[in-house]
Amino acid sequence: MMTPGPDHPIHIEPGRTRWRAMFGDAVIADTDDALVVREADYPQVVYFPRDTVAMEYMARTDRVTHCPYKGDATYYTIRRHSQIAENAAWSYDEPGDAVGQLAGRIAFYTDQVEVYPVDDAAVNPHHHTDRSEEAGQMMGRAEIDEIVQHTDSGGGRSQKDHWEPNVETPGEENGGLR
Repeated sequence: MMTPGPDHPIHIEPGRTRWRAMFGDAVIADTDDALVVREADYPQVVYFPRDTVAMEYMARTDRVTHCPYKGDATYYTIRRHSQIAENAAWSYDEPGDAVGQLAGRIAFYTDQVEVYPVDDAAVNPHHHTDRSEEAGQMMGRAEIDEIVQHTDSGGGRSQKDHWEPNVETPGEENGGLR
């Protein structure tokens, strides 16, 4: 495997914003953990973590190509409803050491899939906080996390001990339920 250098530079950096991939009218990938790859004089490529891609629309194909700098790329055809894009996405399952960060990520051909940055503030103006509808006040994520840790996850246990009740059980004032 060849090592990137001055004659063929490869720069990998974290995406500075949220990224999405849209196929037809559906968002098929959405992440705030994208990697942006700038390789030699090619257009930049955005790589999405596999767990942020709607893999139910992806079918691996037999196509494999080899890049002397990145390794063997495997390809995926995207199928959604009646739309099909052959070999529209690729992944390096075992990338070379110099680009090891690409393992477990998928990229899309932008002539078949729209890949674009998303401004979190435009999509969700309260992206740094959440609104408590009952109290009508803004709550920070740390406060919400604290509440969630005291809530039963459905398995009969919470992450922390339950808070003491702040109300009485109905009927207890006369020694029991009626």
